[in-house]
Amino acid sequence: MLLLDNPIQNYAWGSRTSLAKLLGHPPAAQPEAELWIGAHPKASSRLSDGRSLLEAIRADPAGMLGSDAIARFGTRLPFLLKVLAVESPLSLQAHPSIEQAARGFAREEGAGVPLDAPERTYKDDNHKPELLCALTPFEALSGFRPAAEAAELFESLGVSSLDLAGELRSGAPDALKRAFSLLMTLPADPRARVIADVIERCERASRASPGRFAGSIGWVLKLAAQYPGDVGVVASLLLNHLSLAPLEAVYLDAGRLHAYLCGTGVEIMANSDNVLRGGLTPKHVDVPELTSVLLFDSPVIGASSTHALPSGEVCYETPAPEFQLSRVELGPDVRFRSEPRGPEILLCVEGQAALELLAPAPAAPRPLRRGQACFLSASSPGYELRGSGRVFRATVGVSRG
Repeated sequence: MLLLDNPIQNYAWGSRTSLAKLLGHPPAAQPEAELWIGAHPKASSRLSDGRSLLEAIRADPAGMLGSDAIARFGTRLPFLLKVLAVESPLSLQAHPSIEQAARGFAREEGAGVPLDAPERTYKDDNHKPELLCALTPFEALSGFRPAAEAAELFESLGVSSLDLAGELRSGAPDALKRAFSLLMTLPADPRARVIADVIERCERASRASPGRFAGSIGWVLKLAAQYPGDVGVVASLLLNHLSLAPLEAVYLDAGRLHAYLCGTGVEIMANSDNVLRGGLTPKHVDVPELTSVLLFDSPVIGASSTHALPSGEVCYETPAPEFQLSRVELGPDVRFRSEPRGPEILLCVEGQAALELLAPAPAAPRPLRRGQACFLSASSPGYELRGSGRVFRATVGVSRG
């Protein structure tokens, strides 16, 4: 068991209290947005001996990751675990497929674009499927609405400055893509008129009876206040508005335009930092590149399915091979025992757990307190968790070979 010291990312959309509360700290002086738990080169967790987890894995990849994980994913930890504290909305964004990431990264490397350059799009050559599990009520925009539903929303508002509804009603198989591209490529003056028109009509609707689109309309007004003049405010109406109850999760594959709006949650993803933005941000936006990776189909978006194992572990189902996220609820009469399945990370988010390694001989239990995380290598024995609390477990995904 390697106890981890995990870095915090300070972004403007973060909270001064959410991560502080989880970690048992006083409110922070600046917004704390993400707690990173893993071995990403940008911000790796650290071990008690001062080494980063990334350095420890590079020194002994076989012992830390195991031959199976190395055969499937190479010598990097395939997943990255985070806790997100969303006090104000994140940018509209999507992530590339692994093929798109490899091409984009090679192209920008070949062009000599520095990794930290503001115009840099691809930070690595990996894709970034992700699962977000809510710890508090959590709201998000997730994937495009069906074209007919998006048209109904714009028609109900009476938007006249741009005929998005007509484009969406065209019946063309690429109607959503055409409507999105039309909106995102407007010149400055027409864009400003459209944004002002939509905001005014959402204000009217909010004073009347916005009906089933109330959540989306309400968020337009909040987003407009935070990002004045940003066309992403209007683009948000093309996306599904999703509300998650605590312990519900949503899975996002490559190409799904989304934005996290508010709440705290545990997020797991492939070990990547590739983000293509489409608005609601002062950062670099590359509309042609974003559009090239987006999926414009409209699958039903809802909470991810789960399944419970006989051990009591509740697993969130995803097709991602790089990771699996599950949770364990411990109590006075509830213990959890696991066979060796490293590499894995355990994160305690409620109460306190005690971890006891079972072989070759039982070792003294090690405490895992609220906000603490530990890494178990592929060479670790099985273990038992006991105590009273909630522990999330991040492991490599089940092979679907």
